[in-house]
Amino acid sequence: MNIKKRILCVVGTRPEAIKMAPVIMALKTEPWAAVRVLATAQHRHMLDQVLNLFGVEPDVDLDIMRPNQALTTLTARLLLDMEDVIQSEKPDAVLAQGDTTTVMTVALACFYGRIPFGHVEAGLRSGDISNPFPEEMNRVVAGRLARWHFAPTENARQNLLREGVPQHSIYVTGNTVIDALQTVAAKHPEIDVALDPSKRLILVTAHRRENFGTPFREICRAIRAIADRNENIQVLYPVHPNPNVTRVAYDMLEGHPRISLCPPLDYLPFVGAMQRAYLILSDSGGVQEEAPALGKPVLVLRRETERPEAVETGVVKLVGPEFNNIVGETQRLLDDEQAYKQMARGVSPYGDGKAANRIVGILRQSLGGEVVADETVGVI
Repeated sequence: MNIKKRILCVVGTRPEAIKMAPVIMALKTEPWAAVRVLATAQHRHMLDQVLNLFGVEPDVDLDIMRPNQALTTLTARLLLDMEDVIQSEKPDAVLAQGDTTTVMTVALACFYGRIPFGHVEAGLRSGDISNPFPEEMNRVVAGRLARWHFAPTENARQNLLREGVPQHSIYVTGNTVIDALQTVAAKHPEIDVALDPSKRLILVTAHRRENFGTPFREICRAIRAIADRNENIQVLYPVHPNPNVTRVAYDMLEGHPRISLCPPLDYLPFVGAMQRAYLILSDSGGVQEEAPALGKPVLVLRRETERPEAVETGVVKLVGPEFNNIVGETQRLLDDEQAYKQMARGVSPYGDGKAANRIVGILRQSLGGEVVADETVGVI
């Protein structure tokens, strides 16, 4: 009788839940795998609604979130709690996705506990350890400690090779966000916000720590200017709950007749909003991956990105948090039909929706499960 391999899948934030859900669901169909889900709840509500959407129920919940929690405190608490979880769960392997503090501490706890760690969406790099903060450091640490590096693109693979990661431990799988997006987009979800169907919708997401303060005020000033100058558009901005974002956004944007502010949308209606949007202004990494697959141009409110593939493909453009760049590039897409069509091509450099199956196939072979031929492993 074969003993199943215990696989612990860790999620802490909404983006992690979105990108790990396809992996968790694929693993649960494997007869050799005993899957356990750990929620750190680094983002409580935003995590829970995605888990509910995909029918994923945590087996362990750390409920780590506290108001205005400092990174040092969060890291220390996560590391101590992860040590207890690893000792009690005794996993044969642990998987986590991305570049949050959850992921970094999981990788470190696995290193201390001598447990193999698989990094989903490995190899993203900005090249600046302080920007984005603290995500670049988190992903670099995870990249040093992982046994399996599930790189979403060839560019990510090359980043890892330049850092000396052994070639045999890197697998180009595509990005699991496309798996999740295809599942949800097929439902053609409704948006839980009243919008004028006669107006072109500009969807905004802006919440990154690096933009707090003056950069974020410039972003908001640009959004208001765009709404002032274009009577045929409507801006929808689901505002992140961080007080550094909420306070400024409502102070500068509330009350404008063509700007709709609302709490963060659940993932289902958010995908509906992306489908409905004419263009998107965002500093979110996930949006840079998802929107091109839906044929939506993205202007990125950052000066650099760890996802250069979409920029190189021409479906995403960096504009930074500068007022003139944001207004100028947005206006160009609103006024120049040809420029818009060049960005709205529906081309995705991030995969074909089969990334989770490739990851599971690699783990199946690595952990001694029954080997099933799969010609898609390592190919996108």
